[in-house]
Amino acid sequence: MAEIDWTARTKNLLKAELKKRGVSYRELAEKLTAIGIPETERNIANKISRGGFTGAFLIQCLVAIGATTLRLDDIS
Repeated sequence: MAEIDWTARTKNLLKAELKKRGVSYRELAEKLTAIGIPETERNIANKISRGGFTGAFLIQCLVAIGATTLRLDDIS
């Protein structure tokens, strides 16, 4: 069985959800701030490009953009 790059899969999942909803990093920063999680566009870009963010950050982003379901079989 091939080794899975879970970091890349998680990063791709978040990027896909943002793209699906047409949400830029700037808009995500505004949405996160609106729910009490202050983030800058630059911080978000850095976290996502590295892929080294926490599960909590992933959930915060998904809540902020209004995601209610995820299809894990859509990511690679």
